[in-house]
Amino acid sequence: MSQPQEKIAAAITDLFDKAYNFTAAKEVMAMGIYPYFHPVQSAPGNEVMIDGHKCIMVGSNNYLGLVDHPKVKEAAANAAMKYGSGCTGSRFLNGTLDLHLELERRLAKFMKKEAALVFSTGFQTNLGAISCLLGKGDVALIDRQVHACIVDGCRLSHGKTFKFMHNDMNDLERVCSNLRNNGHRGGIMIIVDGVFSMEGDIIKLPELIEVAEKFGARVMVDDAHAVGVLGEHGAGTAEHFRLNDKVDITMATFSKSFASLGGYVVGEADVIGYIKHHARALIFSASIPPANAAAALAALDIIENEPERREHLWKNARRMKKEFQNLGFDTGHSETPIVPIVVGEDLDAFSFWKELFDNGVFTNPVISPAVPPGKAMIRTSYTATHTDEHLDKVVEVFTRVGKKRGLIS
Repeated sequence: MSQPQEKIAAAITDLFDKAYNFTAAKEVMAMGIYPYFHPVQSAPGNEVMIDGHKCIMVGSNNYLGLVDHPKVKEAAANAAMKYGSGCTGSRFLNGTLDLHLELERRLAKFMKKEAALVFSTGFQTNLGAISCLLGKGDVALIDRQVHACIVDGCRLSHGKTFKFMHNDMNDLERVCSNLRNNGHRGGIMIIVDGVFSMEGDIIKLPELIEVAEKFGARVMVDDAHAVGVLGEHGAGTAEHFRLNDKVDITMATFSKSFASLGGYVVGEADVIGYIKHHARALIFSASIPPANAAAALAALDIIENEPERREHLWKNARRMKKEFQNLGFDTGHSETPIVPIVVGEDLDAFSFWKELFDNGVFTNPVISPAVPPGKAMIRTSYTATHTDEHLDKVVEVFTRVGKKRGLIS
């Protein structure tokens, strides 16, 4: 090798250097407090086996407790027997089943919108819808705490993205005003979570819509954690505030209250038709399997016909937030069945998680960048089917471990 070639070789960075230098996970593993990728060895209900260890699950998004409901499981099994295990193609070509069309029809009716479109996952739903709607010259305005799939959908688009302070409508108005005053005449879409997945608070939708109307912006709400939970009939944030006709696009998933897999958007028929023919995440992905579509349809039946499930979910959620607050835990600004316990530093959250796990309670530790630095938390979430005995055990363990770690006195 010549001298110039040697110099070039010495200056080149190996693409894999970032992987070789990533040691954070190994360090936490060595400490015995690594909380991620633990295999669940049972149905993911309220009591689960994880690493051979029986736990009460307060870390899932199984809000209505439908993941092991007999009707949902039966619908999934029957669909697999009739249609097979998969669709072997995208919705655009050979992968649209009559089940998908029936699900879309039912979802549009449930959400009181003209049309719906089902994607393969919730993440892909936002990637596809946002990236194709936001074109060159358009702008997305997103809350600083939105889910990663909204951020990535904006990155994939040809539009520009600006952020506003979390749930701060004055800051949203400031950003909108700056855009219009600086000559922006393109489209604006304000994109927010209905229920924020880590903090558990609800978007201030009435004030947001006032700002949107003032500046001629469209509104898209990610209701992944709101459908089945909020609203008189469980139709989500817009229904909760009685503003169905003011939200232009609502997105949600099947992996939470619907106890399945997939995602969907609802809105005006022309807008949904445009997404259907332009969203690369839809056109170039295999469609959800028959079992998932059938499970979502069965779950929708239960959501519509058993409002008592939602009532019991809220009973459990209110109880647990009150219990934690009375004990002295910091539960942030939660207003929903997502009840965080703010811990502080990342390693403290991991250690807290491990002690809870060892004592039979499974939770989710959440660290930066999912939450601001120094605001690491233990995310707990509750279901309609948690019993008083389940919740008693959770309170007892949190009390004991919280006192031991000095989070409460």
